[in-house]
Amino acid sequence: MLMSLHQVSKLYGEGESEVAALREIDLDIDAGEFVVLMGPSGSGKSTCLNILGCLDVPTHGEYRFLDVPTTQLDNDQRARLRRGFLGFVFQGFNLLPRTSALENVELPLMYRGVRARARRERAMAALAQVGLSGREHHAPSQLSGGQQQRVAIARALVTDPAVVLADEPTGNVDTARGREIMEVLARLNHERGITIVMVTHEAEMALYGGRVIRFLDGRIVSDTRQTPLGVAA
Repeated sequence: MLMSLHQVSKLYGEGESEVAALREIDLDIDAGEFVVLMGPSGSGKSTCLNILGCLDVPTHGEYRFLDVPTTQLDNDQRARLRRGFLGFVFQGFNLLPRTSALENVELPLMYRGVRARARRERAMAALAQVGLSGREHHAPSQLSGGQQQRVAIARALVTDPAVVLADEPTGNVDTARGREIMEVLARLNHERGITIVMVTHEAEMALYGGRVIRFLDGRIVSDTRQTPLGVAA
């Protein structure tokens, strides 16, 4: 089992102001799955994603990644787990505005101390994987919203993660660009076997996943497997 939540709860506040974002949820995710988390605002889906990404920790319960009990790790150990195994894609792109697409993608490798030539080669390859060959030296302002998100995906991929966690990756682009982004994620899942866990509120984008988990009031209310939308040739 790649990722496993057991009786996980997440509480915010204390006493009468206490709010339960997650309520004793159980969730197992196998390597190679494309899992979509859905639900209304405040349902717990983003909190769940943050815990799976070791960006947050449960108040109660256990989260195991590759059978490692992450709730027993300290902050530095969780940071090393994120750097070693996880890639993140956010709704807001989070690109540095005055640097090129290539330099944005190289950034995680700089933190790892990878030499300049190797950084460049790996970043070029990651941009090619998301269909941005020829755009390496463009600044974010010279790219469309869909292209900026593909740069963000390339940045998540450049460290060869086992899992890509995507929080509303199509939320800031139009429907056509959203489909392009989903095609990229689907290809990474189908062709490279990268596990994808994605939060979305868009039913059309959820069709690309092989499993849809719905949240309501901090609980999982359904867990459905489906045939994912085919990847375009």
